[in-house]
Amino acid sequence: MAEAITDQRLVKGARSRAAIARHAADVASVEGLAGVSLGRLAADLGISKSGIATLFKNKEALQLAAVRAGRDVFVEQIVTPALAVPRGLSRVRALVDRWLDYIADPVFPGGCFRAAVLAEFDSRPGPVRDAVAADHAEWTTFLTGEIRKAQESGELTGRDAAALAFEIDAIVGAANTARQLGDHERVATARRILADLLR
Repeated sequence: MAEAITDQRLVKGARSRAAIARHAADVASVEGLAGVSLGRLAADLGISKSGIATLFKNKEALQLAAVRAGRDVFVEQIVTPALAVPRGLSRVRALVDRWLDYIADPVFPGGCFRAAVLAEFDSRPGPVRDAVAADHAEWTTFLTGEIRKAQESGELTGRDAAALAFEIDAIVGAANTARQLGDHERVATARRILADLLR
């Protein structure tokens, strides 16, 4: 009986942690990770600050959880569905198309979570910057790897895979900025540019 109660508490704690981290990512997408605090989230979610502090010891732990939540949403929305597409140029196009869809119809209120926190933390040393940088590096490494797989099958040949991944990242980042500034047409422009790049 005691084990069942303990298991239920663990499950409830994990659910609470996930919900709070996801809300932290929502806040960070608009206000940056600097806008994420125990007090702010407690007020937003109608729970006590001490309740949040029990799950996340401090602001930095909450920010790191927000980075993980942002990554999880990105993987769920973009990477996982694209992995169902056969390896090669089709999969690279699926990744890029889904990423642009994620920009055009944002899951987070402030648009692409990654783009928001990269700009904020690119010059701030510490564990949060390290987590943001590692997340971005993991994504660009994955995208580069998928481009290389396409090249191994005779597609996208004659291009440097890492440079092409960098170009894609830069174009989608610019599209996200334009979208957040209300210029929806730039997302369509980005689609055209990327379609040309991925012939």
